[in-house]
Amino acid sequence: MLDITILAIGKIKERYFQDAYCEFLKRLNPYIKINIQELAHKSFFNNDQEKIKKEEGKKIIKYLDKYSQKKIIVLDERGDNMTSEKFSVFLFKIKEPIIFVLGGSLGLSKEVLSRADYKIALSQMTFPHELARVVLVEQIYRAITIEKGKNYHL
Repeated sequence: MLDITILAIGKIKERYFQDAYCEFLKRLNPYIKINIQELAHKSFFNNDQEKIKKEEGKKIIKYLDKYSQKKIIVLDERGDNMTSEKFSVFLFKIKEPIIFVLGGSLGLSKEVLSRADYKIALSQMTFPHELARVVLVEQIYRAITIEKGKNYHL
């Protein structure tokens, strides 16, 4: 059984994103062990964005340091692009517990990116971080249905 943690900066605020996110978490529940960890985001102004990104990165690294035995997959627009089928194969080849790391609206610091075992992109386009979380859980669910031969992916 897959053991997945989703580590994200901030909460999902918009109700429509929350509803979709919760629906896919519910669908995933019978198939995987999933843990959601949300770290507080910091408000920022234009002149302190890099400072805030580094502060958020320190929080992420502090969390990751406690779980060094887990594979770290960061979501990054410059990461590897995969089809849903390739993502399914990729996910099921990893035998260790997994932590997916999603940055806040400023993205991820260089320090966090350097800690990744894998970097993947949900798309070559950039998504709001709330939508990226919904897309991630949907794609994890899709990967499971592909692996199990369920109708969802057809």
